[in-house]
Amino acid sequence: MLMGQFQHSLDSKGRMIIPSKFRELLGDSFVLTKGLDGCLFVYPKEEWVLLEQELKSLPFTQKDARAFIRFFFAGAVEAEMDKQGRILIPPHLREHANIDKEVVIIGVSNRAEIWSLEQWNSYSKDAAVSYEDIAEKLDLGL
Repeated sequence: MLMGQFQHSLDSKGRMIIPSKFRELLGDSFVLTKGLDGCLFVYPKEEWVLLEQELKSLPFTQKDARAFIRFFFAGAVEAEMDKQGRILIPPHLREHANIDKEVVIIGVSNRAEIWSLEQWNSYSKDAAVSYEDIAEKLDLGL
């Protein structure tokens, strides 16, 4: 399971270090794509296959389903770590997530998310205000 929060910087070539705790769980090759809420999603191959199957089951005749599948798959790239544990984040994905230099990578159970530090701080601040309300609405039984 992917969990935790780690802050890193992009180098001049657009590469970032994947935290050592995530490397084994992600494997040598994984999928990086446009995420929701202004971040990038990082899926281990096994999780990507499961998600792909789920998305294939969406009704092709629904405009929203087609739009989401296009958005999600068009942005996807297969990423591989180099010997130093770095990945290259392509320009189109850096642009999507407003990533310039400072990044945060978080574990979210079956995937990781990569955020610009600024956007993560803003999102975290806003979400923290409603964290308890959200938990109550979801009736998680915590």
